Amino acid sequence: MNEDFKKYFITGEFAKLCNVKKQTLFHYDDIGLFSPEIKDENGYRYYSVQQFEVFNVILILKEIGMPLKEIKYYLDNKTPEALIDLFENKITQVNKEMENLKRIRKFMKNKIDITKKACVIDYSKITLEILNEEHLVLSRLIENLSYKDYLKAVSEHMDYCNEHQLTAGYSISLIINRDNIFKGVSDNYSYIYTKLETNSKIKSTFTRSKGLYAVAYHQGSYTTIDKTYKKLIVFFNSANLKIGKYAYEEYILDETTMKGFENYLTQILVEIEGH
Repeated sequence: MNEDFKKYFITGEFAKLCNVKKQTLFHYDDIGLFSPEIKDENGYRYYSVQQFEVFNVILILKEIGMPLKEIKYYLDNKTPEALIDLFENKITQVNKEMENLKRIRKFMKNKIDITKKACVIDYSKITLEILNEEHLVLSRLIENLSYKDYLKAVSEHMDYCNEHQLTAGYSISLIINRDNIFKGVSDNYSYIYTKLETNSKIKSTFTRSKGLYAVAYHQGSYTTIDKTYKKLIVFFNSANLKIGKYAYEEYILDETTMKGFENYLTQILVEIEGH
């Protein structure tokens, strides 16, 4: 071998060092994106150490979704100013993607925590618990709406949550007022709500106060949830307590974890008046 070629990598060596297949290098050469520094008369290809940096830039840009055609255009027209402009734009894109991945991670972490809790609780018990305040975003009032208007209100709320990326692993939750609890109108809710993270920059529209709550769990379809509210009324009467203004319903086992409405689990938090 010519002594000069000892300073270069053949295709297989360069591909291995770059953790790509030889066919990738052949393809990039064919489309004029990245070619070996030297091709001899026998068709052998030789890559230099200096080409690692260029190839690394190609891999990074490709990894963040930049089409090969656009990468080629940059390399064909590269200047220091073009690199600065390109990379500054891509850093903005990467920052957005990182924030999105953080949101996805938080969504998954919250789902794990909620599901782990659901797997160990005693569904049959009603307990009294002191709960910290929570900031919520409420829909518009949904009491006594027609089915069409109810769907519109749900859609408006979900659009707002999606626009502000409030989907943090919590299911759609509902507030029902005291009067409807006693009437046994389990489907005449007051508001839909979404919890806010503690560090959320979105302004809450409602705060569930810190205080003493009765906590119960309903296993089964939402259509039978009145059964659990009747148990709660008996519990309040026996404990000589008064139901506060609202109760809060949150699915903790739903279609993402269970098959069939009969296996859903809803947590009900009932305000206690005067506490």
